[in-house]
This record gives sequence, structure tokens and C-alpha cells, in this order.
Amino acid sequence: MPATIYHNPRCSKSRQALELLRERGVEPRIVCYLEETPDVEKLRELIDAAGITVHDAIRTREAEYQELGLTPETPEEELLAAMVAHPRLIERPFVVTDKGVRIARPTEAILDIL
Repeated sequence: MPATIYHNPRCSKSRQALELLRERGVEPRIVCYLEETPDVEKLRELIDAAGITVHDAIRTREAEYQELGLTPETPEEELLAAMVAHPRLIERPFVVTDKGVRIARPTEAILDIL
């Protein structure tokens, strides 16, 4: 099964998701999104496929969230642009398989797409 993980190796949840995939016999394509940041269109595609809102896909506890004055009322296009400009704002990890897209929070959330 082809799979992709948008991964941050410094994030424990991201490492746990990668470990779970490998335990299940899945060797995913690893996209280190801090270096290979998805563009606005790709982010929108991932978020829509995961069935969540743009605000659900943003890390509200990152300093950039406060510094940029972002809120739940910020228009989605502004949030997406901020996520591309400041990829640490992207919630992680996104996992993509033929069965769908999930953010692995909790890690077990990806089991239904394996």
C-alpha cells in the first residue's frame, strides 16, 4: 500500500506515527514538510481529504500563531498562506494512503486508513 507521511523527525507524535506504519508493514514516502513545504493547493487538498477545517490543521500553540495574530475567525486563505510561510504551524503528521488522509493525533487515528 503506498503511503505518505508529512513528517517532522523532531516531533514525538510524528515519530510514533512512522513507527506504527512500519509496524504494520507500510514503508511510507517521507516528506519532511519543514523543508519540503506543501503549497496552498496541496495543503487544502490534504485538509479537505482529512475532513477537517483549516483551523483544525494549524498548531495554535506555536509562537507564530500568536505573533501573526491568527484566530479561529481568520479567513481560511490567510491561515493557509501563514502555514506555507511558517510550516511549523502545520499540524503533524498528516498521513496519506489510498484509503484516505488523517492527522495522526492520536496516533491510532491512522489505523482506519491502513
